[in-house]
Amino acid sequence: MQSNHSLPSSNATQPASPMNAEHSHIDDNESVVLDQTATRMPMLKPALSLFIVLAITLGLCYPLLMTGVAQVTMPNKANGSMIDQNGSLVGSTLIGQTFDQPEYLWTRPSAAGDGYDAAQSSGSNLGPLNPELVTNVETQVQKLKAADPQNTAPIPLDLVTMSGSGLDPHISPAAAAWQVNRVARIRGISSEQVQKVIDEHTEGRQLHWLGEPRVNVLAVNLALDEMSGSN
Repeated sequence: MQSNHSLPSSNATQPASPMNAEHSHIDDNESVVLDQTATRMPMLKPALSLFIVLAITLGLCYPLLMTGVAQVTMPNKANGSMIDQNGSLVGSTLIGQTFDQPEYLWTRPSAAGDGYDAAQSSGSNLGPLNPELVTNVETQVQKLKAADPQNTAPIPLDLVTMSGSGLDPHISPAAAAWQVNRVARIRGISSEQVQKVIDEHTEGRQLHWLGEPRVNVLAVNLALDEMSGSN
């Protein structure tokens, strides 16, 4: 009799072992990585080329071109709007400076470093309720009154408060007018002469509607010195 049970054939399908499945997974991952690398490599060269071209164009050529154009068309402004008098550099029309002598117009206080330091441009950042702000304003008020005790007119705000940059070279026409009598008395000239110099160095609104009229303090003081010298 033949047995109803037979041994499995050696050619029968065998289940995959865990080790074979792991190797297959690793091979698939390696294939994905190789495919991604093959995709990225062709993009790397044009990306680097574009970076180099833009760096040279925008980081070197464009700044040099603009510098050259500025030096040719507006050299004074390109070099900081510096003021030269009798061969000596006396300041810039863009940066305020300290004037303590009573024969000069005084500009507004500064919190930039030790005062008008372009490398440390900043305001005091004191809030309206900060007692230090009140003290600073009172100190400046007393300084102005001591320099001109005869003047009982209200002191314009910009003479006792600091600007946001600390470098403001201008004051308002009202702040300049408040100092006219003191300057005229100390210099021995008429108030009308001082006011005329102030009017000549008063800048109007930009495009006739931007900002407010303003007086360049350094320009006025230099003009006053020139007037005194000619007299």
